[in-house]
Amino acid sequence: MTPDRLTRFARHIVLPEIGGAGHVALADAHIVLVGLGGIGSPALQYLAGAGIGRLTLVDDDKVEASNLQRQTLFSERDIGHGKAVAARRWAANFDSKLDVAISDRRIDAGNAGEMVTGANLVLDGTDNFATRLAISDACVRAGTPLLSAAVGRFQGQVGAFAGHLPGHACYRCFVGDAFDAEDCDSCAEDGVLGAMVGWVGTFAALQAVRVLLSGVSALGDPQWGRVHLLDGLSPAMRNFTIAKDPACAACGSEA
Repeated sequence: MTPDRLTRFARHIVLPEIGGAGHVALADAHIVLVGLGGIGSPALQYLAGAGIGRLTLVDDDKVEASNLQRQTLFSERDIGHGKAVAARRWAANFDSKLDVAISDRRIDAGNAGEMVTGANLVLDGTDNFATRLAISDACVRAGTPLLSAAVGRFQGQVGAFAGHLPGHACYRCFVGDAFDAEDCDSCAEDGVLGAMVGWVGTFAALQAVRVLLSGVSALGDPQWGRVHLLDGLSPAMRNFTIAKDPACAACGSEA
């Protein structure tokens, strides 16, 4: 690392749980971040801050005024512009050394495979089950780990899935086959607290670092199949583990 990069990342390199080897692993990593809304915004900011070397940002939406309450990447001048383009501009201004690619195509079962193949990790912050399941199924086929994050009102969840590995569940093992439709509730209907979404997004970034440091440093515990529930009203956190479903249509041995 050059002296300027050492200075920039010194605060986490000195952590014994990360160290120089951990930082190098992060700098060599490729994350695909799907969804640049309330979860994806803070997740991107902290992943970029951690020095993730390569980022692919996927979102087909445009910035609206109603987004600014919780989507911290954007400002008023971004309204009407594509989120992926605005996010790449933010990343370039934040750290010119980052390798950032974007896609403004809507991700679905037909193109998810090409978007996730070759990544070290996919972080899904999308807002409907059909898209989440398409991403999960593609990750299983591509052998790519998945970190899934979601939020509604004052509740959030973050889970890590490696359904391509023997004995480990995928996201479809968690939610089943009944949600292959874009019919879930939205924050426009139910409301959402900006700070709650920020908590979920930053926690997802922390869990992403854990996954990427697996086998490299002491922080590297991917916690496959463990879903963390975040309660903003209490506030409190709890977690549970998802078992692999042998009959899962995506990763099961009986499928």
